[in-house]
Amino acid sequence: MPEEGLADAFGVTEEARAKINLALHVTGQRPDGYHLLDMLVTFADCGDRLGFLPAQADAFTLSGRFGETLAGDGGANLVLRARDLLREAVGALAFPVHIHLQKNLPIASGIGGGSADAAATLRGLMRLWGTRLPVETLAALALKLGADVPMCLESRPLIARGIGEDIEPIPDLPAFAMVLANPLKGVSTPEVFQRLTTKNNPALKLTRTAGWLAAIADARNDLEPPARELVPEIAEISAMLQARGALMARMSGSGATCFGIFATMAEAKDAAAGLHSERPDWYFQATETIPGGA
Repeated sequence: MPEEGLADAFGVTEEARAKINLALHVTGQRPDGYHLLDMLVTFADCGDRLGFLPAQADAFTLSGRFGETLAGDGGANLVLRARDLLREAVGALAFPVHIHLQKNLPIASGIGGGSADAAATLRGLMRLWGTRLPVETLAALALKLGADVPMCLESRPLIARGIGEDIEPIPDLPAFAMVLANPLKGVSTPEVFQRLTTKNNPALKLTRTAGWLAAIADARNDLEPPARELVPEIAEISAMLQARGALMARMSGSGATCFGIFATMAEAKDAAAGLHSERPDWYFQATETIPGGA
């Protein structure tokens, strides 16, 4: 279903923007097994899209490039969990709903697709059901769905610490022209963490005297080396981005998506087109990230 068709067919629509980890430092591990992280996060002007419509009975449908893959993978998981948790919280206001997910982002790709979908479901259903929850209640509900959901609920540049729940907005982070690149190989997040050789790494410290790009380049993604062991194509795709003129390239989250930052959107679009010609079986998307003041 094209985006304009989704807007026509469903009265309420929500964007589920791709979450980009510009930096990810693993700083420790809690007794319950959760890893402590420092993350610099931004959101892209591309992603999945959800539509919401009153219905006689609950329904869930899928479309988009990766919709079929998600359907074969058990599909609705986080979207339906978000619906059910919110319904439990708001009670009688929560009438039956048809939710449609246009799945444009690769599955299990390190750019928060499922978490962004869950956050968009919370936002969309609150609009459809005409209800609001206290900020603290909504944040706690989001965290029940997953560590990335609270930041996806924000969908603006931020630093997240702890397991992802301690959020600090970054209003001066600029927009970046970017290419997202994925070899369409899933990466097991638990296996990436298991392969970490050091789990008490230095915390994220951003020194911006030379500008944001230099500060990001000086940071790290501690999950990239173990992810490259599991999926060697990550190293290949990073080199391809740099060969096409990226000012820097890095893996996002636990992979396998990498991002390349370009000087202009025109350069990013040219790079994405060239990369797609090289590897038409992989995923390449030129996009721009959301500035902090948006």
